[in-house]
Amino acid sequence: MPSVFAYEAPLVDTDYSRQTCSGMWGGPSAYINVTFDNSSQGQLAMVIYEWADVRYLGKEAKPATEEDLPRIYVCTSSAVTGGYCTREQLGLFILDLPAGKTVNETSIWSARVELPANKTSSVGGEASSNGFWDNPAGNPTPPADPYASPWRRDAFSLPSLSARQATPISSSGTLEYTGPIHYPVPKTGFYCVAAIPVTVQSNPTRRADTDVPYHPTYKGTVLFQNTFKGQLPATDYPKVNFYFLMFIAYATFGALWAWFCYRHMHELLPIQYYLSGLVGLLVIEMLANWVYYRYLNAHGKSTASTVFLIVVAILDAGRNSMSFFMLLVVSLGLSVVRESLGKAMLKCQALAGAHFLFGILYAIGIVELELESTSALVLLLFIIPLAFTLSGFLLWIMYALNATIAHLRSRKQRYKLKMFERLYYILLFTVLVIAAFFVVSSMSFSGRLAEDYAAKTWRLRWWLLDGWLALLYLVGFVSIALLWRPNEIAQDEEDAEDYDLEAIQSRSHLREEEDDDDDAATLVAGRRGNSNNVANDDVVFEIGDEDDEDDEAAKRRKAQRLSGENRNHNQGPEGERLMS
Repeated sequence: MPSVFAYEAPLVDTDYSRQTCSGMWGGPSAYINVTFDNSSQGQLAMVIYEWADVRYLGKEAKPATEEDLPRIYVCTSSAVTGGYCTREQLGLFILDLPAGKTVNETSIWSARVELPANKTSSVGGEASSNGFWDNPAGNPTPPADPYASPWRRDAFSLPSLSARQATPISSSGTLEYTGPIHYPVPKTGFYCVAAIPVTVQSNPTRRADTDVPYHPTYKGTVLFQNTFKGQLPATDYPKVNFYFLMFIAYATFGALWAWFCYRHMHELLPIQYYLSGLVGLLVIEMLANWVYYRYLNAHGKSTASTVFLIVVAILDAGRNSMSFFMLLVVSLGLSVVRESLGKAMLKCQALAGAHFLFGILYAIGIVELELESTSALVLLLFIIPLAFTLSGFLLWIMYALNATIAHLRSRKQRYKLKMFERLYYILLFTVLVIAAFFVVSSMSFSGRLAEDYAAKTWRLRWWLLDGWLALLYLVGFVSIALLWRPNEIAQDEEDAEDYDLEAIQSRSHLREEEDDDDDAATLVAGRRGNSNNVANDDVVFEIGDEDDEDDEAAKRRKAQRLSGENRNHNQGPEGERLMS
């Protein structure tokens, strides 16, 4: 029994929308198949088309009342009376082609389909639509195409698909359904399948004028077979390759980071241990995202895929929360300017926890919700909480970073100052890019209710929702991690001014004697694995601990104390007698 390796969408008479659409990556092996159950009854006005030809569907109406539709799409008895179509076109979609253009020059395939269980309908009878067709996207009414070729639905026979052509119909536009309806997709585009039930009224069933016309039930499936094998919609398939490339990028950087840590294993700072954990989490997260979309492409949506989605959402939210939390505590000067953040640490943890929860909701929402049909209020419930915590993180980080930079500038700790200034520029660049994309995304999503929104954005939607944020995070994280990587002090003349060998050698004595020395709270005190202070100073985070003026002042104070003690000791009892 052949397996299904394509994206499927239901086609049911109870659907509010009478058409289903999907973006498709076209090619010789791409096609659309429409199948109906054997129990399906009645007749359908059916059309398959690419969105670029939607303007040829239907004719503009001159409504007598405000309740009339602006366009007439299906040829019914009333449409014939109004002069929109001829009696021979009953049950077909109406086409409005410009002069000199034939239906074969468009992507439109249209027919009046007699379903398998319908044996009582008469083609010559009067037909009426089952009511207003509420989808403004429109449905085409193309004439018959003189194409004929065998049909196959088995995905394993894809190599022979290049010779296929559309399912042929009779010259009258009628197709008696005996097997799946085939439509080749040679070009990439946004394709739609529309089906409107048509009722033959030679034997009326309505008892009153207010009764809704009876239409036999039908149930079918639309299969969108892209150039790739799988059940993902074409709009989501780029995520498979994208997350694989992201996994390769993070794994490569992880190997580079591991090499840095190995070279300076005995000189690692606490912040570098945290960064190492985050690098590992990022590799796992990208791998999980890639495996999730591969699984979804192979098996479709199921209970297992939903559980997998929750796991991926938790990893994504954890990565974001941990990243912002680390940026915040670094900006506050933890272990560099302050030994402890006190109550501020609890606030940082609370903000990170809230961001983690809202991140899970957002990650699940953008996958499960349909932007075209979801209300704006529901979308805001998923977006606004995350936006508030994100804004709180960004504002607090920038404020704390400015304060730390001002402190380092006042202490004239030039090398540290240069590092924090570079961190500031990286974050500023990130904020500007986010602001620019926020404007672009807002403009894009503001038109989500337009009838052509999906047709125009299906190729880029994954990029607007996921792609650019993931790529921006990669650039920002790698830049910051390289800035804070384990490294030895650069011994060039430009940075030599931040060092004083004599001061470095006597630092341990000065820390014990001077209570007001800010550098006593540096990360150097937390360095692990070194027994001498000279080796400890050979690391980038210990740069600029004391400037020349501070060293000289400390030396003078120490000399004065020593000289005073010596004088008192030399005077002894004789000095006391003189004082008395």
